[in-house]
Amino acid sequence: MFYYLHLYITELATGTEWEWLASAVNMFRYVTVRAAGAAVTALLLSLWWGPGMIRWLKNLKFGQDYSDKAEEGGDLKARVLSKKGTPTMGGIMLVLIMDLTALLWAQWNTLVQLTLLSVLVLAGLGFYDDYAKITKQTSAGAAEYVKLVVQFGLALFIGIYLWQLPATRHLVSDIMVPFYKYPVLTGAAWLGIPITVFAIVGSSNAVNLTDGLDGLAVGLTVIVGLVFAVLTYVAGNKVFADYLFIPHAPGAGELTVFCAAMLGAGLGFLWFNCHPAQMFMGDTGSLALGGALGIMAVLIHQPLVLVIAGGVFVMEAASVLIQRFYFKYTRRRFGQGRRVFLMAPLHHHYEKLGWYESQVVTRFYILGILFGLLALSTLKIR
Repeated sequence: MFYYLHLYITELATGTEWEWLASAVNMFRYVTVRAAGAAVTALLLSLWWGPGMIRWLKNLKFGQDYSDKAEEGGDLKARVLSKKGTPTMGGIMLVLIMDLTALLWAQWNTLVQLTLLSVLVLAGLGFYDDYAKITKQTSAGAAEYVKLVVQFGLALFIGIYLWQLPATRHLVSDIMVPFYKYPVLTGAAWLGIPITVFAIVGSSNAVNLTDGLDGLAVGLTVIVGLVFAVLTYVAGNKVFADYLFIPHAPGAGELTVFCAAMLGAGLGFLWFNCHPAQMFMGDTGSLALGGALGIMAVLIHQPLVLVIAGGVFVMEAASVLIQRFYFKYTRRRFGQGRRVFLMAPLHHHYEKLGWYESQVVTRFYILGILFGLLALSTLKIR
């Protein structure tokens, strides 16, 4: 909105005695200024709305009244505070602030619109899942196939939509890999569309699986979001993109504004979500945040870089897949399922080893920063 307001004021004031006003609002042309504004706005809104959101969720009895997985192991009870009764669905606030702030500060191009669409759809799916958990008083939530159908449907729609538009077709038809400056395949939509779907669905579910300890998922999302704030800015700037030999994505600079909104909202939410958490984001927030990272990676033609930047998310998701498939395999072969990890996702494995919750979260943050730096190195090492 501020971008369009600056255009309107400039048009009205040009050639009049109020022309000085046009020069004053000219700063809203710049992505960096609007990104900074978005980050501050989202942070302040989160800190302002947070206490009221907690009270509102408590009044609605939208609390976690089912047992957390970490509490199921008796040997963990001495180290894990009970999370029963803590308000969940805080992702409602997170998503509202991200979208509102992006609408205020970003230019509403196709890339921003697709990202906001993904966030809203996945937040709605997460809300349905959270509500199912609360009303059924079980940790199962919505049926797994329902979530996968919606996620795959959304991701496939985005992949096909990008492929059909001449301006964005290369995003799915040309295959880019990290640390290499040229496409390894061109005109390969048969591979690009599945990669697009995998990036969005995989990222959404990986962040969701990581959301099991206070502050873990949102803190890591802030770290990855900061990496993508840099990547989207560089991809949207033709001079920088050409200099660094990365694909130029016209309009991607506006995704920097969205990243900034996500950073501000995430930091504000972390204020209430750090240990011991006063509020959880629930699937409402985690599915939406993961989907947003996935779609942004696709829109700047760097879906495989997300695998590096979100290395901790990948580890968490991989631990669940390995545990599940190995358990089923050994049960069929030996008659009794065996485990690779003491508990999956991976953060619970380390709790079982004796780490405190705050230790796991802090050390995973450190890993997240290292993965983020490695992802940024792909800009230069080509």
